[in-house]
Amino acid sequence: MTRTIAGLAALSLFAPWSLFSQGKWPPNSMDRPKPPVITVGPAPAPVPPPSDAIVLFDGTDLSGWASDVDSGPAKWVVKDGYMEVLPGSGGIHTRRAFGDVQLHVEWSPPTPPKGESQERGNSGVFLMSHYEIQVLDIYDNITYADGEAGAVYGQTPPLVNPARAPGEWQTYDIVFHRPHFDQNGKVTQDARVTVFFNGVLVQDNTDITGWTVHAARAVYRPHPDAMPLALQDHGNPVRYRNIWVRELKAGE
Repeated sequence: MTRTIAGLAALSLFAPWSLFSQGKWPPNSMDRPKPPVITVGPAPAPVPPPSDAIVLFDGTDLSGWASDVDSGPAKWVVKDGYMEVLPGSGGIHTRRAFGDVQLHVEWSPPTPPKGESQERGNSGVFLMSHYEIQVLDIYDNITYADGEAGAVYGQTPPLVNPARAPGEWQTYDIVFHRPHFDQNGKVTQDARVTVFFNGVLVQDNTDITGWTVHAARAVYRPHPDAMPLALQDHGNPVRYRNIWVRELKAGE
């Protein structure tokens, strides 16, 4: 779901539900068809990042991350090679800013699972602080299609549901191309994203229609060409490990 970074104005849109429709389905509609469930193999051992990657988390410390609350040190827990959301402490973001990237993230929802729908293992990977790829335990857990793990939250459901069981490690490999704006702040090129979830394609060069919002139509607001990556605190102790990024040049 949505998040806030310190120093950025929260985006809140209020309008009749009928105005929220992006295509046939309103955002967060439980009536929208659910992606088919497929089975994947067990999680492999972590693989070292490529030689040109920027390692954002190597399992030892959060020195490259800051708190969304006050931009001070990130308050999440680090142990046994992973970081874990400290519920109520706020999200975290990278101290370094990025634009077009290839991003690798491994995450694991809590076990035993608690809650249902959006209350189970909820977090999120935010590209440029505003564009969320949903993190959620969707193993035998029914929720709205555009809120499943691997969704561009509130916009585009994943093509399939390849989730492993709670407590197992899940992997996102993401290719993201930032939006472009003209000198007046009008978007001239939407952001686009490709996502592999546990090695399975779930977003295929998908158009992102604006900033991530909940139960509302996404719209763009102008922002810099590079912004932090971020991880969400949604009140669940989701774990992350082996996070790295490769910066992409324009046109790649």
